[in-house]
Amino acid sequence: MSNFLWFKKIFYSVFHIRRQREITFIMINIGIAGYGNLGKACERIAAQSNIFEVKGIFTRRNPSEVVSPLFGTPVYAQSEICDFEGEIDVVCICTGSAHDVTDLGKSLARRFNTVDSFDTHAEMRGYVSEMNRIATQNDRLCFVGIGWDPGLFSLMRALFCGVLPDGDTQTFWGRGVSQGHSEAIRRIDGVANAKQYTVPKEEAIRLAGEGKAASLCDRDRHMRECYVVAKDGADREAIREKIVTMPNYFAPYDTTVTFVSEEEFEKNHSTMAHGGFVMRSGEANGTRHNLEFSLRLDSNPDFTASVLMAYAAANARLYESGLRGAKTVLDVPVSALFDGCYCDIVKKFV
Repeated sequence: MSNFLWFKKIFYSVFHIRRQREITFIMINIGIAGYGNLGKACERIAAQSNIFEVKGIFTRRNPSEVVSPLFGTPVYAQSEICDFEGEIDVVCICTGSAHDVTDLGKSLARRFNTVDSFDTHAEMRGYVSEMNRIATQNDRLCFVGIGWDPGLFSLMRALFCGVLPDGDTQTFWGRGVSQGHSEAIRRIDGVANAKQYTVPKEEAIRLAGEGKAASLCDRDRHMRECYVVAKDGADREAIREKIVTMPNYFAPYDTTVTFVSEEEFEKNHSTMAHGGFVMRSGEANGTRHNLEFSLRLDSNPDFTASVLMAYAAANARLYESGLRGAKTVLDVPVSALFDGCYCDIVKKFV
């Protein structure tokens, strides 16, 4: 353990102030599975917090080639994570959604509590059901689909529908970079690098504000712009075809694929900004109401990591209280995101 982490643990275990009722500070030991943009962002947040200690980064790459430049976190092969059973409170799954999250999530749920940001809406019901079966059988607690969509947007869709049942809800994303969709492109043979921008259609936004968008399909609401760096000698038409026909990710949308050089990619497509909004338009007692929740994010991975880490802390707290199984943001009380006395949390926010 580094001197900084040792000092942090001793300081907060000795000097944590107990308010109104006895509170025991818990240092939460986490593992980070995957070390791309999301994994690195989670590591930064953990290192700067007073409640997390990162026990290790677990990667499919050669651990000797993966360096934690700022914090010196130990790096292990992903296959070694089972050696840490009993030492890690929560594993943050930060691998690519397209291929890795579900398999790794189901594997880890047999030994660890987990949080993940799985983001394929069409497959969420089946994944949650299977994770709940595995987690319940193995006395674990797993949070699924934790991010901003699914995640915070899911919570807003449910809340808006609950308080304004007579209405229509629409969700719009972008213009911004989707990590999951970009990763899905990068996994295609012949692709060296890629970014995908989700772009809402202005006409769809207008109709949603008027409560007339219920009949719109995915293709009516958004388009997807893909910028791809192809490897030397790669079949670009084959790459294009695999992108535009990819189920769930691109097939339901108007999708453009533009091939660019590595230099142009670095110059024009190096940022990770994203955002979006949830809109509900409806009636109550004959009067019209419009509800909206929006996000404008400078960095998609940094904000997603912030959400993931907040729920990792909640996972540890709720596991101690006896909660088990697979849960989404709909099941996690907001108060569980905070350490401290419940009455103080109520006083601050209610």
